[in-house]
Amino acid sequence: MAEHRKPRRRSLGGTTVRTAATLALAGAATATAFEGTGNAEPNPTPAQVRARVDKLYQEAEAATEKYNGAKEDAEAAQRHLRTLRDEAARKEDRLNAARDALGSIAAAQYRRGGLAPAAQLALSDDPRQYLDSAAFAERAGDRQAVAVAGVRKQVREIEQLRATARGELSTLRSRQKELQRQKKTIDGKLDAARSLLDRLSTEERARFGQGSSGQGRASRAGSAERGDLTAPGAGGTAAPSSRAAASVSYAYSKLGSPYVWGATGPNAFDCSGLVQAAYRSAGVSLPRTTYAQIDAGRRVARSELRPGDLVFFYSGISHVGLYIGNGQMIHAPNPSAPVRVAPIDQMPFAGATRVV
Repeated sequence: MAEHRKPRRRSLGGTTVRTAATLALAGAATATAFEGTGNAEPNPTPAQVRARVDKLYQEAEAATEKYNGAKEDAEAAQRHLRTLRDEAARKEDRLNAARDALGSIAAAQYRRGGLAPAAQLALSDDPRQYLDSAAFAERAGDRQAVAVAGVRKQVREIEQLRATARGELSTLRSRQKELQRQKKTIDGKLDAARSLLDRLSTEERARFGQGSSGQGRASRAGSAERGDLTAPGAGGTAAPSSRAAASVSYAYSKLGSPYVWGATGPNAFDCSGLVQAAYRSAGVSLPRTTYAQIDAGRRVARSELRPGDLVFFYSGISHVGLYIGNGQMIHAPNPSAPVRVAPIDQMPFAGATRVV
């Protein structure tokens, strides 16, 4: 009789072990390859860090301008909503007064008993006085009808105001959500930039803060520079107006101020906040965002720039500076660099506007 044998279990040895090891190594290699795809340079050079950080700052600034616009829209919606509510409250007060007046008229009619006119004439001791009273009552009835129509109109107006207010409240909440989205984007970009900068030495970070062209200047300008609005190196080109000159003077006075996104001064600025504050000091009101500021005046060619002109950069119009002459501007660059003088060819030029 044939001997029945149980199937023998194969141990994880020999070829099996080699196969498993091969698969494990292949898996590890694949995982490493995927990881490398997302982070091909685990130890980037200082130049690579600078390029990445510059890109993150540019993206953060674009988000900042969207944040500034959403904030402006939210504030406008808040003001409109408050106006609607105030107007509705005033109309409700007038409506209540009109209703009280109608109540008085109705009560008077009830007290008169509502007798038919013929009966009242027959029972009256003085027919002439009755006829005079009847004429008065008829006029009072006309006034009552007008009053009723007025009350109905006021009710409709209040209902319309409340519906508009509900719509404005919905808009406000939408703007507030947009603010939160942009804030989250900005914080994420800036956190990523800080993480990259932490890889650099103190000396490398200091060099980074001097600007990519090395021509930026973080220190405050001297009083002589601030007094001469055709300096430094403006080639004798003067500001086109006293207000433009005043805005340039203000910008000089803020050299060295820190960059803070969303800030409009007086001690910290983002790029559009600095330009807005500079012209505000000269009595000129500018919009809050770069993409609105570029339409706030007359467009000028790069070859026609004069001190006080607004110069814009990048295809999305996400950065702005104040031209001071000789190819130079004052601007608020990014969180790694304070308000400074820099050449306008430091970034991709997108256009220019002369405000006054």
